[in-house]
Amino acid sequence: MSKFRKKKKGMPAVNTAALPDIVFMLLFFFMVTTTMRETTLKIDNPVLPTATEIKKLEHKSLVCTIYVGKSKDTGRDGEGYNKIQLNDKISTADQVPAFIIGAREKVSEAEVPFMTTSIKADKQSNVGTITDIRLKLRDVNALKISYSASPGAGN
Repeated sequence: MSKFRKKKKGMPAVNTAALPDIVFMLLFFFMVTTTMRETTLKIDNPVLPTATEIKKLEHKSLVCTIYVGKSKDTGRDGEGYNKIQLNDKISTADQVPAFIIGAREKVSEAEVPFMTTSIKADKQSNVGTITDIRLKLRDVNALKISYSASPGAGN
């Protein structure tokens, strides 16, 4: 018999030294690419009208969005599709100028002429409500208005 025996060599253990690096890379990737919703819709998701000539808005940080549609909690006053949402609350057309002035205060004076007001109105919304909003926007000199639409048959 010999003094030295051969040791059985099994499979080496899996090297987990790089595992924390991979986990942190994935975590960082999802943190960077995820966007958070800024407002909670109090109205039903608007069914946008269709259009053939659509242009995407640039500088989305300079866009103030006004939602017009049917309230999620219907039956309170029965007005149907005439609800206006500014930020996170249901409002009236008379509160639109204060909303625009508040948005202008958040940006620098040089960027104010480039601000756009986007109106996301449901297809069945009342045109009188949208006209009231436009008149209130005219009162505060917010003349750049964008109407949101979904692509039509031509696109």
